[in-house]
Amino acid sequence: MRRLRYTWETLTDDQLLSLRFCDLKLAIEGTELESAIERLHQELALRGIRFRPHCWLAQEWFSPDSIPGIAIPFYLAHPRLMSIERRFMRQVEGGNRNWLMRILRHEAGHAIDTAYRLRRKRRWREVFGPASLPYPDTYRPRPGSRRFVQHLGDWYAQAHPTEDFAETFAVWLKPRSGWRRDYRGWPAYTKLEFIDTLMMEISGTKAVVNARETIENLRDETQSLRAHYNQKFARYRMPRRSGADELLLKIFSSAPRMRNSIKAASLVREMRHPLRQEMLRSGMFSEYLVHQVLRLIIGRCETLGLYVRGPRRELKTHLLWIIGRLSESFEERQLPRVAL
Repeated sequence: MRRLRYTWETLTDDQLLSLRFCDLKLAIEGTELESAIERLHQELALRGIRFRPHCWLAQEWFSPDSIPGIAIPFYLAHPRLMSIERRFMRQVEGGNRNWLMRILRHEAGHAIDTAYRLRRKRRWREVFGPASLPYPDTYRPRPGSRRFVQHLGDWYAQAHPTEDFAETFAVWLKPRSGWRRDYRGWPAYTKLEFIDTLMMEISGTKAVVNARETIENLRDETQSLRAHYNQKFARYRMPRRSGADELLLKIFSSAPRMRNSIKAASLVREMRHPLRQEMLRSGMFSEYLVHQVLRLIIGRCETLGLYVRGPRRELKTHLLWIIGRLSESFEERQLPRVAL
């Protein structure tokens, strides 16, 4: 029988949600996170990078602008907390080893950017753009663009120059990633070559910024898990129309590119049956829900006057992603209530 590491492991979900973060007394040591961080450090060493970002547990993934470290979400420190995260958010970001390493490499890119003040270099700005640009609340990516690497999904590299750098760094850092083969002929290849040269320049050198502080450390956090999930749930809940509009504008255009441009609503109607069958095969959503989401998508495409842009061969994948996102946002998800 497995020995309990924490007394709260035997609590019900309702009881666990009432605990404060500081009551959990979580630590990275002794968890799978510890070995993943060691692996990240080994990957950096193999590339000749002397710097090692320090890591701590927080509520979300992030790397502070002024501190070259990585905040890791608390739920990854214990399987029970991962199950709570999956229950309410339907996924665990970094919940398997491959996904975890992909995010760690991305955040390491941010930390190394800070540690060596790379964004201040003229060539960095020429390749990625100014890091001083405002961070957007939303962004409209170009799914077919080859100017950016494809790493974490959601075309995240297109969100901001600093994210473009971190995503490109993560692709470069992965052992045996084959980026020279996979991205040859892409404009993004120039960015990867630039990072390859830049990392050779800083190889073996000390970091300029060595701050080891922690931001939003769980040990000092008095918020309850219930309050955390109520806030997170409200932040990620997607209004029916505006949420659909934001997603559809990522893959369709509001203006025809050519006189014979195809209307998005017509294309979705044409693809409706295979899209519905693909979603039902996943077993995640009911036939009724998928039907309603497809009706919403077609209706919003018509109302917004959207047109197809870019190659059609990738549209099915993008539409399945949108249907999944909207289906998740429409399902009833409520936190359990506990009498006070």
